[in-house]
Amino acid sequence: MIGYAFMGAAHSQAWRNVHRFFPLELTPEMAVLVGRNAEAVQQAAATFGWAETATDWRAVVEREDVDVVDICTPGDTHAEIALAALAAGKHVLCEKPLANTVAEAEEMTAAAEQARARGVRSMVGFSYRRVPALALMRQLVAEGVVGDIRHIRGLYLQDWIVDPEFPLVWRLQKDKAGSGALGDIGAHILDAAEFVTGHRITGVAAQTETFVKERPLPGESGTGGLSATGGTGTGPVTVDDAAVVLARTDAGALATFEATRFATGRKNRIVLEVNGSKGSLAFNFEDMNSLEHYDLAAGDRAGFTKISVTEPTHPYLEAWWPAGHGLGYEHTFVHQARDFLAAIAAEEDPTPSFADGLRIQRLLAAVEESAGAQAAWQQV
Repeated sequence: MIGYAFMGAAHSQAWRNVHRFFPLELTPEMAVLVGRNAEAVQQAAATFGWAETATDWRAVVEREDVDVVDICTPGDTHAEIALAALAAGKHVLCEKPLANTVAEAEEMTAAAEQARARGVRSMVGFSYRRVPALALMRQLVAEGVVGDIRHIRGLYLQDWIVDPEFPLVWRLQKDKAGSGALGDIGAHILDAAEFVTGHRITGVAAQTETFVKERPLPGESGTGGLSATGGTGTGPVTVDDAAVVLARTDAGALATFEATRFATGRKNRIVLEVNGSKGSLAFNFEDMNSLEHYDLAAGDRAGFTKISVTEPTHPYLEAWWPAGHGLGYEHTFVHQARDFLAAIAAEEDPTPSFADGLRIQRLLAAVEESAGAQAAWQQV
């Protein structure tokens, strides 16, 4: 695994636990953790349970005892690492968004297709697909529970940079992150909307805004975009703080999306609502073990019913606790590792693929292009 901060911690607990809860043909061995700071990566490896450490990822991806490369680094390094790992015959799991540009994502997808012919698998890490309630929502939509979909509504709201004194970490720099709230959290709701509904977004009109345009420089001790101020001077914020998107889908639905890091009081509120001709489904990550369903056929007794998504018949839950004992954020990464390892064992392609990641990258680019053209409509 390359990278050991926020996502590195989440992925580490998944690799450590996945085979302890799910029956798998392949058991992951946490062989080597890679990071630029030798002392910090050694401490992380001891904490998370990795056997050894390294500071040169290029040497690690060439090692014969490494079968899988898990990329948990900032977006500006995804393409280079993934291309090298695929060329070396390693299965690759890459965090989202797939890359920082469409061109990089296209190159990565082409390399993944070539590697696929040699039996090498690749997947992009849209972990929210593995929330049981969202996976159940997808099943219910496919069963026709809501009928013809007319509206798709997605929100991803955070507030961790509301304070103008919060430092200029890498997530706020375009050369490292690619984009701001749009790519970091907006990518999740765009992917979740298409995953749940089966619709494809065909056009967008958007606005973005950077509310705090200059921030204090961070110190050297920052971790994963969540560090304390410790540098001197200030620097420009070169990404968006918020994005709002109007969209249409290939099946005729209207869609709206909002991604912001300036929703004061909201820590990680993810909402996806689907309204159809027969009813509605609604998900809120702040109540992640539940799903709301409105059945129009209930007539004067209709109302939103809360489904407790904790039954062993619900997606992924056969491996966990008795009904009513909810799961948390970390479980989505265990489910992701389960799906990835199961696909490798079955010699099948895991999803979402690099091609799926490329699709989201094109959506992000269309949103940015629309916002730069004063919300002009962009075909996707």
